Amino acid sequence: MHRKRITKKQQSLIQGFLFFLFTIGTVCCLIIYLWVYTEIDETTLTIEIQNTTLKEFENQLSTLKSQIELLSRADMISKRATEELNMVFTEPEIFQIILNDPRELK
Repeated sequence: MHRKRITKKQQSLIQGFLFFLFTIGTVCCLIIYLWVYTEIDETTLTIEIQNTTLKEFENQLSTLKSQIELLSRADMISKRATEELNMVFTEPEIFQIILNDPRELK
């Protein structure tokens, strides 16, 4: 049986085609690498922004909690009531109850 020999022209054509495929494959891989790198970089930046926002919210939360504690004190409530609502606190009244012996009423 005879084997078909590859001519130099066919061999050159095959090598050129393989080089072309290898070059296109390399360029595609580099484009994919850059795309993945960009996505990772953007994701990292987004995570940093969210962490910063989280810290700001935690600071606001602690500030609001301290304001709530300050405003829920009795002296602060009474101060705001007198200043903002013009409430007047009256002096407590003292009642004396005198019980008479029912035998004395007769």
